[in-house]
Amino acid sequence: MRVTPKARHTRIGGLAADADGRGMLKAAVTAAPEDGKANAALIRLLAKEWGVAKTQISVASGVTDRRKILHLKGDPEALMARLNSWMDGLHG
Repeated sequence: MRVTPKARHTRIGGLAADADGRGMLKAAVTAAPEDGKANAALIRLLAKEWGVAKTQISVASGVTDRRKILHLKGDPEALMARLNSWMDGLHG
């Protein structure tokens, strides 16, 4: 995930490739990158988009970096079905 803090709007920016060609989701949040505010805003955005509780999402890596790896708690099959459906909507 690539996050842009202090953006004009909080939104999902679509998909992009990193320098190694791996796909990543881009997001922008209006919160500043201080005291965990941008991470909290990102979690709120994703919880709403994905229809999961905020407590199910945590930053596993990259707490102070724009590039983040997230951890989602829950049934893996149910989460994959939900995310795949969400991704289909993102493309369509």
